[in-house]
Amino acid sequence: MTTTSAAEPSGPAGKSPGRTRRSPRQRRRISIGVQYAVFVVVLVVLVFVIDWPRVQETFLDFGETREMYPDLFTVALKNTVVYTLSAYVVGFSLGLIVALMRLSSLAVYRWVALIFVEIFRGLPALLTLLMIGFGLPIALGSPVPGGTTGAVALGLGLVAAAYMAETFRAGIQAVPKGQLEAARSLGMSHTRAMFSIVIPQALRIIIPPLTNELVLLFKDSSLVSALGIAAAGVELTKMGSDFAINTADSTPFVVAGASYLIITVPLGIVVRRLESRQAKAR
Repeated sequence: MTTTSAAEPSGPAGKSPGRTRRSPRQRRRISIGVQYAVFVVVLVVLVFVIDWPRVQETFLDFGETREMYPDLFTVALKNTVVYTLSAYVVGFSLGLIVALMRLSSLAVYRWVALIFVEIFRGLPALLTLLMIGFGLPIALGSPVPGGTTGAVALGLGLVAAAYMAETFRAGIQAVPKGQLEAARSLGMSHTRAMFSIVIPQALRIIIPPLTNELVLLFKDSSLVSALGIAAAGVELTKMGSDFAINTADSTPFVVAGASYLIITVPLGIVVRRLESRQAKAR
């Protein structure tokens, strides 16, 4: 008669019965605890490593920014909003047209729209703005209508249109085809059905990405300083840069950045709420 050796493992698959594996929940708790510990360590290191008096002197000396007011809001912020909205109107209108061309049954329209999207989505926004601001007047022999605002609206609007066109196209294709077929069966023309039935539904779907594009344009409006604008056309980044150079202090950059956040943070909150509302609706 054979007996089991005391040296042999008695648990299943050779495991000792006294050892137990941690559950997924326990492993997750340990992982979260480690991540929090690393975060606290990094935060403590930053607190003791950064030279806070030097930071306050360099970036938070708001006495050096008194001369920025009230022009910061009455001129710079106002011009930034004007540049942004004008470029957005151009991008929205042209983007919708390009999107419809991409969905056209005519091959020539699809190819023209595709070339437009690939060019202006591939070129840097700064280069496009410089070509419109300096190259277009030379080519046409006359200045861009609207001056600086017109050049910014056209330059940034072309870039925005390339991105918005793809957003519009995705939204239109997300609308069930039965909507268009039902409208056509009621006697509507294709054009009327698109603008009365399909496009309104597509807009509700793509409101969040369109709002994100507005935030991007608001930041890209800082590129207007490359056109050598006059004092009356100065925007936030240009004003912050000029005052930082004149005062040999970086606080004007912080003030200009905070002015951008006054607009972009509320817009970001609006985007998140719209996305949440659409998720609940779905």
